Amino acid sequence: MKTGFLHNMWAVLLKDFQIEWKTKARLNALLFFSIATLLMFSFAVGPNVESKAAHAAAYIWLSLLFASVLSLGESFRIESENHALEGLRLAPTSLKAFFLGKTIANTLLLWLLSLLIVPLTFALYNVELQGSWVLLVLVLLGGAAAIAAPGTFYAAIALGARSKDILLPLLMFPVLVPALVACVKATTLVVEADPMQQLSSWLALLTAFCLVYWVLGTLLFPHVVEGD
Repeated sequence: MKTGFLHNMWAVLLKDFQIEWKTKARLNALLFFSIATLLMFSFAVGPNVESKAAHAAAYIWLSLLFASVLSLGESFRIESENHALEGLRLAPTSLKAFFLGKTIANTLLLWLLSLLIVPLTFALYNVELQGSWVLLVLVLLGGAAAIAAPGTFYAAIALGARSKDILLPLLMFPVLVPALVACVKATTLVVEADPMQQLSSWLALLTAFCLVYWVLGTLLFPHVVEGD
């Protein structure tokens, strides 16, 4: 049973990455969208270099949040077009494994996107990293996981709705507020150093958020698919 669960999860993860590797359409679209968002923030702030650098972490996570709506909304497109979710109801496979595989794929895609736009943000906003790159990469991974778990779950809920592109952010954005605050604070503390040792508390909040929504999403996803 355990081997079958891991095999199903790996199959979903590998399938999503093979499709993305062949087309690269979603990653390219997300990258250009994020760059455009960062440029708009830069133009809105104006020539104030200190203000740009001080709020760079917020701009990074806002651009990732907006891009995640596009990414997560497309994550079930193939299953929707080919009626694969209907087959999953009948197939002797674990829907929990399907959710985990899909969520891990979305997490890695958002993480890769963050790794691409962070250096661009630093160059665009004249930011100098005072902390560790390794720690920053881990914060980005935690933030990507925090967005992907509820995002994947709510994308499945919105799949059958007529206005799913509107419904997804309405469901997702309010839930993500604690995670986004933790991501912005943690990223800022890594970038600007952490003399008051506050980073651990924000990382604890981010970790707790990830644990709660990854567990809840895994447990509730089968009921969403079966009740669709």
